[in-house]
Amino acid sequence: MIVNLSQQHSLISNWVSELRDTQIQTDRMRFRRNLERIGEVAAYEISKILPQVTKEVPTPLGIASHQVLEDYPVLATILRAGLPLHQGLLNYFDKSDNAFISAYRKHHPDGSFEISLEYLSCPEIDDRVLIISDPMLATGSSLVKTIHFLRAEGKPREIHIVAAIACTVGIEYVRREEPTVKIWCGDIDDELTAKGYIVPGLGDAGDLAFGPKMQM
Repeated sequence: MIVNLSQQHSLISNWVSELRDTQIQTDRMRFRRNLERIGEVAAYEISKILPQVTKEVPTPLGIASHQVLEDYPVLATILRAGLPLHQGLLNYFDKSDNAFISAYRKHHPDGSFEISLEYLSCPEIDDRVLIISDPMLATGSSLVKTIHFLRAEGKPREIHIVAAIACTVGIEYVRREEPTVKIWCGDIDDELTAKGYIVPGLGDAGDLAFGPKMQM
């Protein structure tokens, strides 16, 4: 299952256009907030397909019956770029447990790179819905490795991926490796460079949200 949120929500495309715009990207607060907004809409859309139960709520004048989430999903994100998107999900799934993963591209002198995962903080995920957020789904390698990393801690009932921008190459790779995963993205681009960057994409989401990092 792949959902392009720009085709379903009237404002997502506006926010994605601002994320891409080099004249607007210099406003880090606005960049983070737009990622957060995409996370909020994704949470709303995902909530529609999560199991619900009937709950009776006492009011000052009687009893009200409402459909509520049976369980809150576990929210996971890849540090550091995923934090604003994760916050958007957490704004709506405000009672969720959270997981954090350190993943980055370890570059080699020949221009190649590998995905290095070095840190995981994770709650119990057995038989729970897991939502993983990462603003850019490029090659898909980091997300697949992250899923494998998390599966070593438990067996989630279902897995969702939320991205601001996804590349068709990465989507296809994730679907080959993890065919049951559901992908929700703000927009989809078709081109990926030899170095694994999405075109037109938006650049380095982590740097744009939090400032440039030292090159290691």
